[in-house]
Amino acid sequence: MLNPDIESMKGRLLENEPLAKHTSWRVGGPAERMYVPFDRQDLIDFIRHLPPEEPVFWIGLGSNLLVRDGGIRGTVINTKGRLKGMERLADGRVYVEAGVPCAHVARFCGERGLCGAEFLAGIPGTMGGALRMNAGAFGGETWEIVQSVEMLSADGEISVRGKEEFRIGYRSVKGFDAGKEWFISALLRLPEGDTEASQQKIRELLDRRGKTQPTSQPSCGSVFKNPPGDHAARLIERSGLKGYAIGGACVSEKHANFIVNRGHAKAADIEALIAHVRQTVKNNYGIDLQTEVCTVGETSEALSA
Repeated sequence: MLNPDIESMKGRLLENEPLAKHTSWRVGGPAERMYVPFDRQDLIDFIRHLPPEEPVFWIGLGSNLLVRDGGIRGTVINTKGRLKGMERLADGRVYVEAGVPCAHVARFCGERGLCGAEFLAGIPGTMGGALRMNAGAFGGETWEIVQSVEMLSADGEISVRGKEEFRIGYRSVKGFDAGKEWFISALLRLPEGDTEASQQKIRELLDRRGKTQPTSQPSCGSVFKNPPGDHAARLIERSGLKGYAIGGACVSEKHANFIVNRGHAKAADIEALIAHVRQTVKNNYGIDLQTEVCTVGETSEALSA
């Protein structure tokens, strides 16, 4: 039972909200509760009013995320269109809140003559998700340009932590309790460069993305991490899996490290296809591919149990 004071807050509290509406794969069961905060302070107040035992999960643009068909118990915080503050500070650093899409950050920095953030144009998520997993694209990684972050704790307190306080790896960030504290903003430090050159690089990266990735079909982005010294897409393609389908889920013909929803997929189809690809690559090459995608929630069978 949530605190009754929550009902008087400025944001929207939804019950049994279908998460297929909020994920880039267009699959997923309902959120038991979903809160769409009005602004940053409203979000802080909401978190402070939650019972200590309440499970909390955050979602932005819903990329890099597979929500199982049974949905998510507890409360989902939806930052899409929220936590969207972004500004260049007097000292040249860029302040960006967690709900800002990565592509917007790339354009914002490029338009102001700051270079090094162009790769963010290739990440189909928000800064909050990018910070959480050290998202990357086209050879760049999020935490390469981060100086510090603001964290929101489960008791509603804000803390500022420097990059050096985290253990940053390939598609990995450790040094915090993912279930009890969350990224709400970051300070980025970028060198000055040529505005036109930066914007041209963004255009080139987006053109490359459009030509090599299935951007017109529902997907989550890259499914698997690249193993050391190799590429997941190469191993999957060499295994003859392009076009392989389970139910409505299919390995993309355009890029083998993408799984697309052909219009009628269930989360269970996608999860089964991920498992099949992993096992096939392991059988063929002895390499156990690790997923980038975050799989969460209950199976439909678990929810009905």
